[in-house]
Amino acid sequence: MKVTICPSREAAGEEAAREGSARIREALATRGEAGIIIASGASQLDMLSNLVKAEGVGWHDVTGFHLDEYVGLPIEDRASFRLYMWQRFVRALPLPLRAFHYIDAERDPARECQRLGALLEGRTIDVAFVGIGENGHLAFNDPPADFHAREAYLVVTLSEASRRQQVGEGWFESLADVPRQAISMAVPQIMNAAAIVCCAPDLRKAAAVQAVVEGPVTPAVPASILQRHPQATIYLDPASASRLSAC
Repeated sequence: MKVTICPSREAAGEEAAREGSARIREALATRGEAGIIIASGASQLDMLSNLVKAEGVGWHDVTGFHLDEYVGLPIEDRASFRLYMWQRFVRALPLPLRAFHYIDAERDPARECQRLGALLEGRTIDVAFVGIGENGHLAFNDPPADFHAREAYLVVTLSEASRRQQVGEGWFESLADVPRQAISMAVPQIMNAAAIVCCAPDLRKAAAVQAVVEGPVTPAVPASILQRHPQATIYLDPASASRLSAC
């Protein structure tokens, strides 16, 4: 796992997008197509704003997968990750994607997990864009995470820490408004990506980043599993890197 500390939050997003777009272009040149995983949330805003402007990407040959979504939340809700993906990524691209597979967790989450898993079966994912939660979660895999899940997507119960993070980021008015369950891509499925680009800026992530980077690999800190990926890079700003021993 490589750690890159950038001079600002904006620079971290720019560098993450630069690496990710380069890997997409490489896959397109090599295989004629590319598969990607896209995360949502406040930490991904700068990365996405740069990714959609990346030059030389044949987006019409790219298939995207959605990382997570709340159970029971309508797509019209401002906190919906499907709405986030449409507004900040899919709609903002200069060319339409070959496909983007949203997570619809409104009606039958278990069946939706099966549908998405079938779409992923046998497919190469060239790069996964992810973040790190304030409690160290990876996607919505809260501690203790299942590092050995066989399913590609899981219905998970959100911890209070995760739900409070969503309130703190301004997506919900109160803790009571945050759904208690979500569909999340499983940890092993994320780790199957050929490369992982993790953007984790802001001071509120500093403790989690320290545990992810310098602590042991443990389900108690789900994103610590990134230490075991041969092509994972974490992009930080000075605030999120402030508790690392090397800083």
